Formats: sequence, C-alpha cells, structure tokens
Amino acid sequence: MVETITLTPTLEDYLEVILELEEKENETRVTDIADKLNIAKSTVTITVNKLKSMGLVLQESYGPIELTSAGKKHAVEVRNRHRMLRQFLVEVIGVDYQTADKDACLMEHIVSPVTLKKVEEYMIKVQEMKMDS
Repeated sequence: MVETITLTPTLEDYLEVILELEEKENETRVTDIADKLNIAKSTVTITVNKLKSMGLVLQESYGPIELTSAGKKHAVEVRNRHRMLRQFLVEVIGVDYQTADKDACLMEHIVSPVTLKKVEEYMIKVQEMKMDS
C-alpha cells in the first residue's frame, strides 16, 4: 500500500520556495527561505524539521536544505498548479499578472483535482486554437 502525504498550504509553499531556490542558487539555507517568505529563521527551522520528518527534504545540522525525490515531485506539482492557475487568470479572465500570481498562490492549495483538470483541458484548447489561427 502506498502512503499518501497530506501537505498543508504552508508546507506546499515551503517546497515550492525550496525548489525555486535550488534552481537559482548553489545551496538553499534557512536564511534564504526566511528571506523569501519574509518570516523568522526559527519558524523556517521548525517547518524544515517537519519536512525532514516527512522525508521531503534533507539537511545536516545547520547545513544546506535539499529536496528529496519525493519532495521535488510535490514541489513541481505545486509549481505547475500555480503556473496553470496564474495563466488562466491572466489569459482567460484578464486579471493583471501581480494579482493573478497572488490569487494563484492561494488557489493552488484548495482547488480540487477535478477543477484543476478542467482548467488544464481548457488551457490546452486555448493553446490549440491559438496555433490553428
């Protein structure tokens, strides 16, 4: 039986930030995450320890933070939901980019898989129509 991990919106945000930092920086440290999320380093440490206990990140004491393969999978899923929702908000209903980015961040955690699949299907149709014209 495969164990499913249920992540809170906060934990998903951390994974997304760690992924972003890993792609930009050589190392991801507690300070980097605290700066990006504008929160205290002590809060980051507590949350990173939780992610470690869930097998989603690796970190030696005071060392850099790395996503595990499971952590990276979750982070990529969150980022993809965010991007798709932001694109839908901007391109389909005309929300400005900054507002759409903030709203997508909120929506990515609560939208059902059914709704997300429908948004994805719609966006594929929109892209196909653009290519045909």
